[in-house]
Amino acid sequence: MSQTDPRLLLLSPDDNVLVARAPIAAGEPIRVEGLDLPAATAFSLGHKLARRPITAGDPIIKYGAVIGSATADIPQGAHVHTHNVRSNYTATHTLEEARAAYEIANEVGKT
Repeated sequence: MSQTDPRLLLLSPDDNVLVARAPIAAGEPIRVEGLDLPAATAFSLGHKLARRPITAGDPIIKYGAVIGSATADIPQGAHVHTHNVRSNYTATHTLEEARAAYEIANEVGKT
């Protein structure tokens, strides 16, 4: 039996995340590195989940490169996204924060 669900893709052996190759419904059984567990949340195509437990502050590695840092502990199999990752490439990691920063910097809405 495979150690990882065939709906999950490992892009590089150094990665600590897997990528969903197909949608996975919340609660659906998945196998991650030999561990059988229910999907804690729904995963859309292309979304990441933890290959192994990731500690807050640890780098998030995808394509063999650091793409961000964990802002909270992320259990194995959990969704890895903007709610628990800080980007290493942009000062903000959500549209709402970027919009607010832009509005403050450009005094949008002030007459």
